[in-house]
Amino acid sequence: MLTVLSVGFPLAPISENTAGGAEHILRILDDALVAAGHRSLVVAAEGSHCSGELVAIPNPGPALDAAAWAQTHVHCRRILASALKEHAVDLVHFHGIDFMAYLPETPVPTIVTLHLAPQSFPSYALNQRPNTFFVCVSRSQAAACPKALPVTVIENGIPTHEFCVRHKKWNYALALGRICPEKGFHLALEAATAAGVPLVIGGEVFGYPEHQMYFHKEILPRLGNMHRFIGPVGGRRKKRLLAGASCLLVPSLADETSSLVTMEALASGTPVVAFKRGALPELIKDGHTGYLVNNVAEMSAAIPRCASMRPIDCRRAAEERFSSKDMVAQYFRLYDNVLNAQDSCHHQEVLV
Repeated sequence: MLTVLSVGFPLAPISENTAGGAEHILRILDDALVAAGHRSLVVAAEGSHCSGELVAIPNPGPALDAAAWAQTHVHCRRILASALKEHAVDLVHFHGIDFMAYLPETPVPTIVTLHLAPQSFPSYALNQRPNTFFVCVSRSQAAACPKALPVTVIENGIPTHEFCVRHKKWNYALALGRICPEKGFHLALEAATAAGVPLVIGGEVFGYPEHQMYFHKEILPRLGNMHRFIGPVGGRRKKRLLAGASCLLVPSLADETSSLVTMEALASGTPVVAFKRGALPELIKDGHTGYLVNNVAEMSAAIPRCASMRPIDCRRAAEERFSSKDMVAQYFRLYDNVLNAQDSCHHQEVLV
């Protein structure tokens, strides 16, 4: 039996409704570890829900400013040091986008899954470090990493069977995710308006000042009789929304390293119209399971064309490519390889 200490982004609780992809991947791995009979310790934000044992990071309050970040990082470093001292941890697995702020000095093998584009991290974060192994979630992300940094590519996955919801298609487009400038939801609103199609936006507006400002300046003024913002969605409601939509819009202005919502839409039988950025061309077969576009005008023109795409083709593509079972199996193999390499090095040291 292994004891794996997973560390999430300290400002985003882990739950079914959390918008962040990193939190969903951690949750899937936590579930799989417990189901396989291993011990899973999860360091995550207060209010998280997990199958393993939660080690909660205190909530800094609604204002997620620089002071809150600094305070949270102090808590993280203290909590990690305590957990590593109190428990016989075999392996530490980081998922937070700010992992470098609380990465401990420890002989315990450490895996870091990078959930952002490499250029989003300070250069020192991606330096080679003893007993530390980096994972990229797409080929495009790996290609953008420093050439000297060895990485393993394990593509994200979802429980595809949970999204096979048969539902009548309705005349609305859908956009889901964190409501923040880089996700470009204001552009989805412009594209849907030009296409004459209602847009439903679901997601959470976190307490970061720039996120709040974006929502009030760019999203609220564009809502009205045609378009709606419905807040955070998860569970059965999210599955029904995905299955009933004519298409999902992904107007991201960032180079996405992956896109769980794209995978979820396809598994629901819903085509995806997305900007041709980052890993999205790896997920969408242009003209078959959706459209890859370059601007708002192209996105608007692609929305009505999605009506000709067959839900069964989208579902089949998701089942073949995006199974969380495959992702979990690859992570478990990586865990074994890392620990076997550790044992081999220790054995050589003993022989010497």
